[in-house]
Amino acid sequence: MIATDHADAATVGPTALVARLIALPDRALAALGDVPRDLAAAALRIALAVPFFTSGLTKWDGFGRLSEGAIFLFTEEFRLHLFGAEIAYPLPKLMAAASGTGEIVLPILLVLGLATRWAALGLLAMTAVIQLTIPDGWANFHLPWAAMALAILILGPGRASLDRMITPNR
Repeated sequence: MIATDHADAATVGPTALVARLIALPDRALAALGDVPRDLAAAALRIALAVPFFTSGLTKWDGFGRLSEGAIFLFTEEFRLHLFGAEIAYPLPKLMAAASGTGEIVLPILLVLGLATRWAALGLLAMTAVIQLTIPDGWANFHLPWAAMALAILILGPGRASLDRMITPNR
């Protein structure tokens, strides 16, 4: 068998051999069926959930009690960068609470795969606001978060999700 493969490689020519090598990952993934897509969907959901959830934990001092640090950030530090101006957050305590709530609830929904596309859309919107707040973070943080959220919106939750259990024909 190996001799045949070697003989085929010698008779096909270098261009065909390179084409076969380039197509090898595609053929391997096709042989595995839908498993890699579902694994990728789950990995994307978890990867996007982690930074938001850990940030959300810092905004609370116990259940329903906003941390002083979160209030300080939204009242004193954070500014929206719009049209060349730095604008203070309107209703900073409410914005801190909304941010902290979104950063806890939406990642939990993502990991469970429940209302997955809505959760990804919510985190994409939060990423846009974060971009307006911290414009220098686009390359290292905001761009990957936005790309993951968009991928989840397009790919959906995958088979390992509550969404799929609730509506199996989707």
